[in-house]
Amino acid sequence: MVRSFRSLRISSRSRSSSTDYNDYVLTPGEYVRLSGMAILADALIAYTFYQSRMVFFVALPLCFLYPFSCRKALCARRRQLLLSQFKEALAILSSFLSAGYSTENAFRASIPELEHLFSKDAMIVQEFEQLVHGFTLHTPVEVLLSDFAYRSGLEDVTNFAEVFAVAKRNGGPLVKIIQHTAAVIRDKVQISEEILTMNAAKRYEQRVMNLVPFLIILYMNFSSPEFFQTLYTTLLGRITMTLCLLVYAFSLWLSGRIMSIEV
Repeated sequence: MVRSFRSLRISSRSRSSSTDYNDYVLTPGEYVRLSGMAILADALIAYTFYQSRMVFFVALPLCFLYPFSCRKALCARRRQLLLSQFKEALAILSSFLSAGYSTENAFRASIPELEHLFSKDAMIVQEFEQLVHGFTLHTPVEVLLSDFAYRSGLEDVTNFAEVFAVAKRNGGPLVKIIQHTAAVIRDKVQISEEILTMNAAKRYEQRVMNLVPFLIILYMNFSSPEFFQTLYTTLLGRITMTLCLLVYAFSLWLSGRIMSIEV
């Protein structure tokens, strides 16, 4: 019960310096925006498939629950953004290590560069600031990186933290090991981003195709209202439109599954 209420919480800020990236907390702005989108979709479906105000008001309460169903997708999008920022952070970190900086000083010197590249409120900037703050408390670097990897839920961050911990514990050329690991992770993330970029056009086509059934039905309703009249006034017609709506919903789910490629 406590967990169910926790999943419905809304926060006035989207993240903090100790963010758990596996748990997305909706901001009031996001909740209002997603609820508004759901209400518009409800109105469009109620008019297009039923031409009924009653259907709109019956489904209206679900619109206010819709934002919570988006938390998983928003969480995945945030992790993808964090991974992209982490890739750039590794490049900056490697450059400072190559210049002869110690590990702690390299993290510290990377913050202004990251602020210039992204912003002071960027997730990776906050994480690096937390790492530097941990240095002042004499917390081992590997412990701080391990905590960041655990909270991020990202495999690449976890791999970097594990390699760093092993290299620090067993000795050896720590800087070279970090640089090599960072280069491998950057290449992997870059390939993933290229795949997502190549897939962006298909995603746009999918969104356009999702609107086609509505456009066809609305066009027929405005150009020849009597053509669809029986679908809105008879029991068999409403059953038919309900089946069409279910098929449309299934096609949306299927297209979403096809386009959600794991890279």
